[in-house]
Amino acid sequence: MFKLSKVNIANTALTISAFAFVVYFGYSNYQEKKRLQKDKAELFGKIEQLEQNIAKNNQIIADNEQSKRELENQSLERQERINEQLKNNDCANQFVPVSISSSLYNRAKGLRQSTDTSKPIK
Repeated sequence: MFKLSKVNIANTALTISAFAFVVYFGYSNYQEKKRLQKDKAELFGKIEQLEQNIAKNNQIIADNEQSKRELENQSLERQERINEQLKNNDCANQFVPVSISSSLYNRAKGLRQSTDTSKPIK
């Protein structure tokens, strides 16, 4: 039989403890690495999704800008047509009946008075 001394027992216990310690931290490190890889994959997926959303939003913005320019151009064309039609219209030289001009004058006067904040309301 083997005769074990206290030093041998202590060394054996220390070796076993060190081995267990290394195995525990090695396994813990392995699990942490797996978790980090999973988190990394999830984050890359989210980043990819955000990049797709950004690309879609940028396209929407570009489309809206194009539509805005088209509407501005249409508006300018219409305004030019209206101005051309008004230029050839003789309505400014025509007589307006007194009843209509008085009614319009009183309406405008009432609107000006209702928006005048310098005078107290009676």
